[in-house]
Amino acid sequence: MIYKHRTKPQELVVFEILNKRNELSSKDKQYYLYQKKGYEGELLFDSLTEKLQCDCLILNDLLLEVNNTTFQIDTLILIEGKIRTFEVKYYEGDYYYEATKLYKKPKHEVSNPIIQLNRCESLLSQLLRTHGCHLPIEASVVFNHPTFTLYQAPLNLQAILPTQLNNYMRALDTTPSKINEKQRRIADLLVSLHITKSPYSKVPSYRYGDLRKGITCKMCDSFSISIEGRNCKCEKCGHKELVADAVLRTVHEFTTLFPDQKITTNVVFEWCGGNPTKRKIQRILTSNFKSVGVRQWTYYE
Repeated sequence: MIYKHRTKPQELVVFEILNKRNELSSKDKQYYLYQKKGYEGELLFDSLTEKLQCDCLILNDLLLEVNNTTFQIDTLILIEGKIRTFEVKYYEGDYYYEATKLYKKPKHEVSNPIIQLNRCESLLSQLLRTHGCHLPIEASVVFNHPTFTLYQAPLNLQAILPTQLNNYMRALDTTPSKINEKQRRIADLLVSLHITKSPYSKVPSYRYGDLRKGITCKMCDSFSISIEGRNCKCEKCGHKELVADAVLRTVHEFTTLFPDQKITTNVVFEWCGGNPTKRKIQRILTSNFKSVGVRQWTYYE
């Protein structure tokens, strides 16, 4: 049972908008692509945990704090009288393990996720103890990209490799388990302690004037949009979308980037690149938002 669903990180949402409306630096671009790839890996793991039929509670994407230290858990499952946590790594290619260090071939050292896993396991244990909870914790790193290979892996490594993943999930699904009230209280506690806004955001600074204006294609992010009656058509990939839906999607991008700015017809008209007309934009805003004020002072919320 999914007890806490995963949502796309706000940082990633902002990066997606900036990536198509501005030229990211090479460092920011690399970070954005890394976060995007990591999220794809988490969703892939979710597609497996969502199929579990056993009696369990699944909590996705927890950001917690204990003793002024923040830590994140990709997936946590309450099952069989214990807590299982998973750190998902969507690494591609050939890696090898040597003297507690992880390398990508031929010899490029990368951050060892086992160290991060053990840190999070320790912090979670501390957090639970402060609330009188003493369930055992079993932590694993999940390498779930199909091309990932790990050479020289110790037999006792706290990791699940791509070739082991399906068997692991089958074994988990056949585990005799019955969720009790104590475990539900722990799940409720963790959800209540979840921090919704990460203190580690690396979104670069941006200014309205530097961002490209216009409606983009929902499918390919192209700005090559033409309006044909009630529809927008992408001249690049051919995707069609209702004008109203495209405008509302574009307004959502604006409010994501500039949450303190008021939504007005003129602002949306400019942000949409001057198309569709102000009259059509006004109708869309009036139909989907509450209008405040009159005449030139009207804005929408």
